Amino acid sequence: MRFKPSYAPGPTDVRENVRLALAKKTNNTDFDKEFIHYYHEVCQKMGRVMGTTNEVLLLAGEGILALEAACASLTEPGDRVLVLDNGIYGEGFQDFVRMYGGEPVVLSFDYHKDIPVEELRNYLEKDHDFKYATFVHCDTPTSILNDVSQLSPLLKEYGILTVVDSVAGMVGEPIDVDQNQIDICCGGTQKAISAPVGLAIVSISEDAKKAMDNRITPIASYYANLQIFKGYIEKGTLPYTMPAGNIEALDVALDNILKEGQLAVYERHARIASAVRKSIQEYGLTLFLESGCSNTVTAIIIPAEIGALRLQQHIQETYNLFIATSLAQYEDVILRIGHMGENAFIEKILSVLTVIDNGLRDLGFKGKGNLGQLFLDTYRAEN
Repeated sequence: MRFKPSYAPGPTDVRENVRLALAKKTNNTDFDKEFIHYYHEVCQKMGRVMGTTNEVLLLAGEGILALEAACASLTEPGDRVLVLDNGIYGEGFQDFVRMYGGEPVVLSFDYHKDIPVEELRNYLEKDHDFKYATFVHCDTPTSILNDVSQLSPLLKEYGILTVVDSVAGMVGEPIDVDQNQIDICCGGTQKAISAPVGLAIVSISEDAKKAMDNRITPIASYYANLQIFKGYIEKGTLPYTMPAGNIEALDVALDNILKEGQLAVYERHARIASAVRKSIQEYGLTLFLESGCSNTVTAIIIPAEIGALRLQQHIQETYNLFIATSLAQYEDVILRIGHMGENAFIEKILSVLTVIDNGLRDLGFKGKGNLGQLFLDTYRAEN
């Protein structure tokens, strides 16, 4: 199989020093007591990046494991759970809730906009009898960004625990877990963190721990059970064999982020994203969103006479570059550009936009100028 560079919304490129860390010889993580302390140190470093003093756990699995583990650990049969839905992954939370015996109440909003805070407030005034609520920070299939700083504190006002999927937002967008009163924040290493796929990230507040401790029924899972880590430092053992190489790689990826400076990382993502959105529109294409644009991914509507899937296939076959479309009803409508983590650098985005321009022209679309050059001109004008 030929290697195809990818500008999908994750997994992202991995920097060379991170790749080399993955290749290091490691000790036996089941029996090496030093590894337990090292694991804890990396979790704490992850917490600093997330803006939390809450306990942070690294789970051996892709980011979705964090979402399921959060729902599995909180949900008991009959629990009402508010699922805030303005994107495909937001809606998908109901499956985890139902899987573990809960009763999901789905509150849906326009998929072209971020969740309206006042509309949610009006709803909660009438009904707030929920154990917890779920929502997505950045819902990648449509690139929507929801305002964590408004939504989570509002839910907490009504005594509702919050579970936030920030897999595609974390590091590319501020998350500030403690400041924003997030009870369980879920992430993954393969997006803006730019570490290899294989670790899910979970931070757990004291309120969330209390809810787990006060369960009447046992958690209906072992692997997707956050309580199996309880007291691991004192016990000197982790609940299952950890992928030491992935943790080494994450450690180095976090060092890369901290060395650049988190504010600088956020600004880099914002500058790249703004120039992408503006150049796309100037070129003659339409953004999927009306508001709430994420700085980690951009969703573009591809004209129906071309089709997103046809354009994707043409670019892959002709230019050996993989660019993602979307999911479900938007699979043949949206083309997504991932500009997060190691992919959020001007030379890389210039390259991918030039290929998209070539692919569209090959299929008969007449853009207004050269897409790559428009991006470059916009970026320079704004910076």
